[in-house]
Amino acid sequence: MNYQQTLNYLYSKLPMFTRVGASAFKKDLTNTIIFCEALDNPQHKFKSIHVAGTNGKGSTSHMLAAILQEQGYKTGLYTSPHLKDFRERIRINGKMISKTEVVSFVKNQQKLINEVEPSFFEVTVALAFDHFAKHQVDIAIIEVGLGGRLDSTNIIQPEISVITNISMDHTNMLGNTLEEIAGEKAGIIKKDTPVVIGETQEKSAPVFLANAKKIDAPILFADAMLTARDFKIQNSKLSLSVYQDDQIKYDKLICDLTGIYQHKNILTVLKSLEVLNEKTSFKVSKSSIYSGLKQVKKLTGLQGRWQTLSKNPLVICDTGHNEAGIAEVIKNIAKTPFEKLHVVFGMVKDKDISKVLSMMPKNATYYFCKPNLERALDAMELEEQVGGSTFVVAEAI
Repeated sequence: MNYQQTLNYLYSKLPMFTRVGASAFKKDLTNTIIFCEALDNPQHKFKSIHVAGTNGKGSTSHMLAAILQEQGYKTGLYTSPHLKDFRERIRINGKMISKTEVVSFVKNQQKLINEVEPSFFEVTVALAFDHFAKHQVDIAIIEVGLGGRLDSTNIIQPEISVITNISMDHTNMLGNTLEEIAGEKAGIIKKDTPVVIGETQEKSAPVFLANAKKIDAPILFADAMLTARDFKIQNSKLSLSVYQDDQIKYDKLICDLTGIYQHKNILTVLKSLEVLNEKTSFKVSKSSIYSGLKQVKKLTGLQGRWQTLSKNPLVICDTGHNEAGIAEVIKNIAKTPFEKLHVVFGMVKDKDISKVLSMMPKNATYYFCKPNLERALDAMELEEQVGGSTFVVAEAI
C-alpha cells in the first residue's frame, strides 16, 4: 500500500472515534498492552509527560513541547485528533512523522493488527511510542485522547502527570457528573509521581486529592500558586505577567496563542516546568520559557486555537466543541472588534447540542455545515434545533 492506501486502511478497517464515536472506545488497555509488548514496549524507552483534561490539554501539550525544544531537548509530541494530515498527531521537534514511516509501520504490523483487532487510536498510540523510541527522543509530551484511566496512552510511566481542568464532555463514556469525569481523568495519576492540576474546581479537587493521597503522588494546583495579570493582545500575541504571592515571577510573557483563555494553560505549563526542574533531571531555563511561548505555533505546528485565518475580512477559527470550550470562545468574540458577525458552525451527534447552541451569540448570521463523518449532525437538523426564531440562518449545507 502507498501512503493514501495505508490511511484508507486505517480509517475504514479500524474503529475510529472521530468517525463512529463511542463504539470505537475500548473499555480496557488490553489491546494497547498486547500491541506494545509485541513492539518490545517502546513506551519504556523514553521519558514522558502525560497531559489530560477536558479543555486545554492540546494547547498545554504544545506549549510544553515548544519550551522543551527551545531548551535543546529532542522532544516528541503526541496529540489527537488531527485537523488536516494524520501525521500531525506524531511529531519530533515539530517535524511530522514521515509518510514512509507510517506506511512501513502498518505494513510490518498488519498481521498483528489483524490478530489483535485494535481501534484506530490504539494503533496510532503504538505507532507514536515506536517512533519516539526509535528516534531516541529525550522526552515526549503525550496527550490523552479521551478520559484518562482507560485511555490507550495510560501505559506510560511519566515524569509528571498534568490535568488541565474538568467540564462536562463525553458523558456517555466518562460519567454524568463532574466528580465521575474527574475520577476518569485522575486515572493518569501514578504512584510517587507528581501531578499538576491546572484549575482548582470545587467538585473535581477533592477527587484529585483523594486519588493522589491513595498512591502517594505529590499534587499541586497551578492556579492556587500562580496568578496571571495584565492581559493584552497586541500584534497577534498574548501578553501577560505571572505572580506568586503578589511577587512578579514572569514579567511580560508573550505567547503566540492569542485566546484569552490561554492564560489558564500558561499557568499550568509554568507550574509543570517548575516541578520538572525540582523533581527530575530535566532543567528548563526562564529564557527557554520566554522563547518557547513566543513561537509555539512555529515550533510545533499547532493550529485551530483561536487562529486568525484572514485579516481582511477577519476570519478566526477555534476548535472549541463543548460547553466550557464554547464559553471561552464567546469571551474572545466579545473582546474582538467587528461590524457584523458571521458564524460557520457544525457539530457531531453525541455532544450537548442544545446547551452549546443556547450559549452562541444571537446577533449573528449562521452557516450550518456537516463534517464528513458518520458521527456528524446533519446541517438541516442542526438548523431545525435552533428553532428559527432566535438565530438568523443564511445557509445549511
